Amino acid sequence: MNILKPAALLLAATALAAGSTVAATAADAPDGTRVTGLQQRAGQVLADNPKPLRVTADAVEYQGLTVTDAPKNLGARDLACGYGHLCMIVNGTKFDFYKCQTWNLTNWTGDGPFTNNQTPGTVAKFFNRDGSVRWTSTAYEAGRADWDPIWSLRPC
Repeated sequence: MNILKPAALLLAATALAAGSTVAATAADAPDGTRVTGLQQRAGQVLADNPKPLRVTADAVEYQGLTVTDAPKNLGARDLACGYGHLCMIVNGTKFDFYKCQTWNLTNWTGDGPFTNNQTPGTVAKFFNRDGSVRWTSTAYEAGRADWDPIWSLRPC
């Protein structure tokens, strides 16, 4: 096991715990790549998902998901979410899902606003650790959710 990997995970966990107050500044990862605070937070909660396609100072883009910093004190009705998307704020980070697949998660805790702005009638499912459905949201729906804990989700 590479000794640098635990150090990188500790750094990512620290960034996640700091929430939206962590600036999207770049730092050197153990492999020499540049990683933003936002990318560290995104990577910490998106377990077993592919590496990002594009990283900027303002967003981390995956195939079917965009992760950005979230404005503070945002309500569900104020959460900008494009048509066909499922959006939520978790620990100061906005997740904008637009691809129908199962997303595995870690450290998905707390509560926050969500907007299910997918095609009317589309059901998003949120799963417990054992794979059972914890709760669902049928589009169009907006509200506040308890993420503590969600282990995976499927937007459609």
